[in-house]
Amino acid sequence: MPDHSPYARRLREIADALDAVSQPTDDVLTPHPDTLDVIRNRHTKRGQFNHAVPEVLQLQRRIRRYNADTGVPHGDIVTLALDTWLRAKGYPPDLKPLETDVS
Repeated sequence: MPDHSPYARRLREIADALDAVSQPTDDVLTPHPDTLDVIRNRHTKRGQFNHAVPEVLQLQRRIRRYNADTGVPHGDIVTLALDTWLRAKGYPPDLKPLETDVS
């Protein structure tokens, strides 16, 4: 009898990847639950994210205003916006814990 375990393993990987993609909702800007969990975890390691953006779009001013109106931290605003957009384009994150060097 042939060994089908590699196929079963690959199907599980595909199923996991599909689970990581947001389910369609009426509001396309609804953040993924996994992303909300990551943001809410106060122990989540954060990194700097700097990119040049067109000034005419006033993104920094708009982020500051949204923060003032809602209390959502600047980094979380950017995280939610980019994660939602990238997931919608078919690029979900691999949320496995990152390997850390323990030497």
